Amino acid sequence: MSNERQTKIATQFIGAIPYSRTLGMTLTEIGDGRATITMPYDDRLVGDPETGVIAGGAVSALMDTCAGAAVMVHESQPIGTATLDLRIDYMRPAKPGDMISAIAECYHVTRSVAFVRVTATDADESRPVATATGAFTIQTAKAAE
Repeated sequence: MSNERQTKIATQFIGAIPYSRTLGMTLTEIGDGRATITMPYDDRLVGDPETGVIAGGAVSALMDTCAGAAVMVHESQPIGTATLDLRIDYMRPAKPGDMISAIAECYHVTRSVAFVRVTATDADESRPVATATGAFTIQTAKAAE
């Protein structure tokens, strides 16, 4: 699958999810079973007004969307996906004011399930904000027939 096609698929996938648009998510990289999506800092997403730290729910939404985008551009050419399970470990709060980036890799696919790893970082890319592993349904055109 060409990178142009993968970009189109992932952009449509993200654009079809209303919360992705609301949270300002932007696809920055895409490739065979991999995706990177960023989310800008926004005061409306703060979970702790005293510190200005972004709510964990916004971070999990970013990671879930990034994982789904990685599945959608896997070489198995899925036509649809949904989250079955997403386990997130929050390592530290993202620095207030920093954009958050999620990088996802779809590392294994069966006939009906895709397995994904995701890491979220702020400007300090050496220290993850959160990591996740997930399982996603995978529907291919072959399976839909």
